[in-house]
Amino acid sequence: MSTEHLYVSWDEYHRMIEQLALQVHDSGYRFDSLLCLARGGLRIGDVFSRLFDVPLAILATSSYRAAAGTQQGTLDIAEYITSTGGELRGKLLLVDDLVDSGVTLARVVEHLRARYPRLTEVRTAVIWHKAVSSVKPDYAVRFLADSPWIHQPFEEYDAMTPQQLAARLTGAAVEPGRSGLECG
Repeated sequence: MSTEHLYVSWDEYHRMIEQLALQVHDSGYRFDSLLCLARGGLRIGDVFSRLFDVPLAILATSSYRAAAGTQQGTLDIAEYITSTGGELRGKLLLVDDLVDSGVTLARVVEHLRARYPRLTEVRTAVIWHKAVSSVKPDYAVRFLADSPWIHQPFEEYDAMTPQQLAARLTGAAVEPGRSGLECG
């Protein structure tokens, strides 16, 4: 395995989400609220919401926008949380795909504690925990002593257009410069 890049298949990705869920379950932590950070934590949050039968809340954050999403910039935290479970309260489990520098996780936890006084405890769960992080998550599947760029299976969609997807699914070629969506 290269220390610069870590490639993850769909099967491995799903297995790690399940391993993370079992870590939380085996710890005995019973949370009242579940919050995932979008986009990286969406799939994890979905699985956890189903397994633990807790409504999923979603908070959008973004800092990796420059250089095709490979350079961290200023952290933006959405103004509102989307949830069907009412306001965050009690014990909260915050899930995301990874903790890299730790900036996002630390700032979000600080943001939540300031805005949601009914929270009594916040724990964090991630698939990957990089050693360079200033924050240690409560639960993590893999500790990475180095700091590889993690290539997650859904990244293939970052550089794909709907026309390319259609061509892949049908085996047809898409002409350069044509969208394939022209109407006659």
